[in-house]
Amino acid sequence: MAAEGSKQFWKRSAKLPGSIQPVYGAQHPPLDPRLTKNFIKERSKVNALPMKNKKASSFHEFARDTSDAWDIGDDEDEDFSSFQTLNSKVARATAAQVLENHSRLRVKPERPQAALSEVPTNCKVIKSNSEVQLSRMPEDACMRNPLHKQQSLPLRPIIPLVARISDQNASGAPPMTVREKTRLEKFRQLLSSHNTDLDELRKCSWPGVPREVRPVTWRLLSGYLPANMERRKLTLQRKREEYFGFIEQYYDSRNEEHHQDTYRQIHIDIPRTNPLIPLFQQPLVQEIFERILFIWAIRHPASGYVQGINDLVTPFFVVFLSEYVEEDVENFDVTNLSQDVLRSIEADSFWCMSKLLDGIQDNYTFAQPGIQKKVKALEELVSRIDEQVHNHFRKYEVEYLQFAFRWMNNLLMRELPLRCTIRLWDTYQSEPEGFSHFHLYVCAAFLIKWRKEILDEEDFQGLLMLLQNLPTIHWGNEEIGLLLAEAYRLKYMFADAPNHYRR
Repeated sequence: MAAEGSKQFWKRSAKLPGSIQPVYGAQHPPLDPRLTKNFIKERSKVNALPMKNKKASSFHEFARDTSDAWDIGDDEDEDFSSFQTLNSKVARATAAQVLENHSRLRVKPERPQAALSEVPTNCKVIKSNSEVQLSRMPEDACMRNPLHKQQSLPLRPIIPLVARISDQNASGAPPMTVREKTRLEKFRQLLSSHNTDLDELRKCSWPGVPREVRPVTWRLLSGYLPANMERRKLTLQRKREEYFGFIEQYYDSRNEEHHQDTYRQIHIDIPRTNPLIPLFQQPLVQEIFERILFIWAIRHPASGYVQGINDLVTPFFVVFLSEYVEEDVENFDVTNLSQDVLRSIEADSFWCMSKLLDGIQDNYTFAQPGIQKKVKALEELVSRIDEQVHNHFRKYEVEYLQFAFRWMNNLLMRELPLRCTIRLWDTYQSEPEGFSHFHLYVCAAFLIKWRKEILDEEDFQGLLMLLQNLPTIHWGNEEIGLLLAEAYRLKYMFADAPNHYRR
């Protein structure tokens, strides 16, 4: 029997173990209707039980209950099993009501489509029972919009699914205000001075860096470029030549046995990097990313390549590409650029990513102790700043590691549009230990931002699905600014107050 059951399972399964599965909670996750179907089915079974028997699901129960989420589900008996508990009286009453409404509609003579515009102002038309609530609308509202489609309130402009990488605010603010022009001029003065004042540059960069000067500002803030103007050109030339020396020395070793696993994992992860942005699906861009990640992994054997590092290349690549591209870069064809320009972008992206990872490398060493510590610190911090949310997680057995691991591993890149990540990194590079320390407070502020939605969810599945698919697609600079302000407030209150931070 076990063999027959196994055979039947594999017959109807669409995928094999080990095949690439969609990562739920990614930046633009595809919704699987089969997962939704199973989720509804499980919820209906739970609701059918007496209230006293309902208990919070544990993570292991959740994993077991959704283990067949990737089945085809083409067994018809299985599909209709959830309807067997339907109350027959309710079904008969509903069917009789539908027939009665249908017969009443057929008695009325059909009117031509043009007559719809002559509906009386009291808006009394024949309705089915499902439209009863609409009839309660005030008559004056009905007079203003007779039989029009429901109109959404355009409080914010609509941003497409593949969100623009540009710096425009989601509020639709003008691209360049007087204040922004003044800030841009101040940046240019700082950057053109013989010795750039890095402390002043960090202070100016904290609320965001103008797009026009962001590439050189990031190079300076990351420590890749020296503050002295005269040394910058020689430094860039030397570092770029050094990077391509690494390519000549190490890149051919990707096919050697002891490096094959590393290169294979990089090769698999690159197409998953921002899959809905065409720029990152271009073969030439993917080759650049493969070289950057492989050389970094070879030069850092203590950690090697870890999934998630591939995401950290993209902000640097986009910023340095924008230095040569005036329009939005998400649809730009990089083959239009010269070989020298592409080499410069690649080398600069490598060195700046390396500088970033030098400060958080314990996140990617064996067992990732840096992430473990940060998730524990986040739990302690949230228990202090919002005990209700913390207790809500405990009530439904949600562990912080189940959702916050990705927040630390990917620096919130899977939770935010890329344009928001770039704005966030303006501040991270302006803060001392921004990526390693300030990020903790940003995660805490980000979690509390969704406290209402979190408290509205009253089961393990709902909480985990919310936390892995937070609705930030329409976020812009304004939302990131508010998030950073709250994070700074939390840091000011808790960073130097250990008694507030620990129990």
